Amino acid sequence: MRIDRLGDLGTAAEVLRSLAGAAARRGLAPPAALVGEWFGASAVIAPTVSARAIDPAEVFAVAPDGPSEAVGGGWIGYLSYPDAASDGAPPRIPEAAGGWTDSVLRRDVDGCWWHESLSGATIKGWVAEALSSPVPHNTYEIDWAEPDFARHQEGVLAALAAIGAGEVYQACVCTQFTGTLHGSPLEFFADAVTRTTPARAAYLAGDWGAVASLSPELFVRRVGDEVTSSPIKGTLPLHCAPAELLASAKDVAENIMIVDLVRNDLGRVAETGSVTVPELLRVQAAPGVWHLVSTVAATVRPEIPNAALLAAAFPPASVTGTPKGRARELLSQWEPRRRGVYCGTVGMASPIAGTELNVAIRTVEFDAHGTAVLGVGGGITADSDAKAEWQECLHKAAPVIQAGQDSRERSTAS
Repeated sequence: MRIDRLGDLGTAAEVLRSLAGAAARRGLAPPAALVGEWFGASAVIAPTVSARAIDPAEVFAVAPDGPSEAVGGGWIGYLSYPDAASDGAPPRIPEAAGGWTDSVLRRDVDGCWWHESLSGATIKGWVAEALSSPVPHNTYEIDWAEPDFARHQEGVLAALAAIGAGEVYQACVCTQFTGTLHGSPLEFFADAVTRTTPARAAYLAGDWGAVASLSPELFVRRVGDEVTSSPIKGTLPLHCAPAELLASAKDVAENIMIVDLVRNDLGRVAETGSVTVPELLRVQAAPGVWHLVSTVAATVRPEIPNAALLAAAFPPASVTGTPKGRARELLSQWEPRRRGVYCGTVGMASPIAGTELNVAIRTVEFDAHGTAVLGVGGGITADSDAKAEWQECLHKAAPVIQAGQDSRERSTAS
């Protein structure tokens, strides 16, 4: 293991752009990035990662360890939401993809960058050169089509009927925006992450396309045998007073039901009696909205690998419903299109720092032809209003949609 201090190199977006340009000029795979609150840092960037399709059962297969202030490297990738939709269409990009990196650039919370290498190697010459040569912003556009309002409303009404019949207590009904990207998905991510500052942003790309996740939500953090999950459920637009969220019986019930589901999921692999809820119903700001966030913690049995943890807890509780199995079955009937990476997870498993994975909400999936898909949704409970649920979807999507529109306007103005 080797750690070298690099100093102030600029923002994560600036470093990412520089590395991407340098990697492309040398015919190397693009960089991958985690930006926000990851591993106690404000950014972790792998200068080049060959992110290839992988068997979903093999993602994040790194022995848990930690804690460590350094990250060093590890396996970085994504795992898609596993269920098909009513149209029966296959995945648009691989169900899972990722790759290994022996070194990363880590930006600490004070803004200082560090080069870390699991193998003990010094920083590569091309990386050092790229970091000393900032590159200008490129323009991009995403032309978004209108989402299917009628089909979403049908899904919400079906969920309300299923709740009334006692089949489920809650279900997360989703819709999609689709668009066409003109330009680089990395530029979209660098621009959007700067504008919205999400807590759990992540970027990964390969020959298959790219994933740009602007998520605010932690799915799983595992350090050794200690696991935490911080489900988000309950939403109001930022122009509302945050106290309104705690006063909303619907939003509070939504969160508490999912907390119980996370407790059940982690309890499948946890030491008996170790599952706790150290934080319940905290109001947190996210891009464009207020959220209710809770935290569930557990100690997992030492012999449990990450694969078993994912088998117990994936897909994330906050994007399914209660009970989870029946909710997933019904959602596959109500939603017309496969969710894809949206509602799956993106993150990294480090052999020295542990595993951290987001819930891939506020996430845009790009295929190799430039088609962009943005999923949004919300939890439906017995007292949900269908039109209010639609407005919640629009509030969540707005910061992501606006980024592409603003980029086009800036380009036109210049």
